[in-house]
Amino acid sequence: MLTHTAKRFSILITDDDSDSRETLRDIVEPEGYRTYLASSGEEAVDIARDEDIHLALLDMHMPRMTGLETLEILHQFNAVLPCILVTANASEDVMRQAFTVRAYSVIPKPVSRNVLLYTVVRALMKAYGHLLREGQEDSQ
Repeated sequence: MLTHTAKRFSILITDDDSDSRETLRDIVEPEGYRTYLASSGEEAVDIARDEDIHLALLDMHMPRMTGLETLEILHQFNAVLPCILVTANASEDVMRQAFTVRAYSVIPKPVSRNVLLYTVVRALMKAYGHLLREGQEDSQ
């Protein structure tokens, strides 16, 4: 895919379930993305304060702070940060809430590797297309 330019990008993966976090990491890291793992919305916010994050993958339903609430706080730091919500309940109501807070996309669980990678690449191209094009020119 974009392995030669992916190393320029970091993805924050937030899920209270460690198996889900590790599964998402195992999908994106082989493509060359750097990952940061958070087990809660609060931890995700702390990481985003300290690290250069290019995209956030957020579980919708977490204790204390939901993926929606986390997304809203992350957008206070970086208004254009692409955020993808992952949920076992991709109902119309959840979709409406997600797009109200400017989520890039909602991906249903269990996550398909191809759907996840396609969505990540599209979100990064939309937000950072100029960097991707520069990376392609650098490699030629």
